Amino acid sequence: MTVDRARAERAVREFLLALGREPDRDPELQGTPARVVEAYANELLSGYGVDVKALLSEGEAIPEHRLSGLVALSGVAVSTICPHHLLLSNGTASVVYRPGSRLFGLGTLAALVNAYARRLSLQESIGESVAQALVEHGGARAAYCEIRLVHGCLVARGSRQTGAELVTSARRGELDSAELALALVGPRVSSRGEVAR
Repeated sequence: MTVDRARAERAVREFLLALGREPDRDPELQGTPARVVEAYANELLSGYGVDVKALLSEGEAIPEHRLSGLVALSGVAVSTICPHHLLLSNGTASVVYRPGSRLFGLGTLAALVNAYARRLSLQESIGESVAQALVEHGGARAAYCEIRLVHGCLVARGSRQTGAELVTSARRGELDSAELALALVGPRVSSRGEVAR
């Protein structure tokens, strides 16, 4: 993604001036336009520069149907910018897939989530994109992505719901609900060491 940093810095400076702040006079705001552009260009919107198809081509090729179970990764840190208010949302993602032609490393799954989260995207779109990419570009037979976020636009403005968490999910392919739940939560072990299914 090509960023016109000088133009973006001018825009941030003008934004602050329009809000009645003086970035050239206020010592706390000196350098803020450059820092804001750096954060957005290098981190918060870095997903635009990721080639998802190439990322998923790095998976280990496996014989078709060698693995019949699900692969699940939970607790992937997610930070994304809401396209409506340009405020940060934070939380986690869980990714589950049934391998088809490739097996992916944990870092690849986390990078896939961030490739879509680090864009101006609605939360619902992030999960849909992750699940679709795993099937379309990764050869997965089925995929699921659940995202749990606390939205800055809900915490810092409006009704100020500090404890509210939005949960969205997306699914592609055939996934049995019980099997999916077990992959996400894991088996429960009783005090006697018995596994409850």
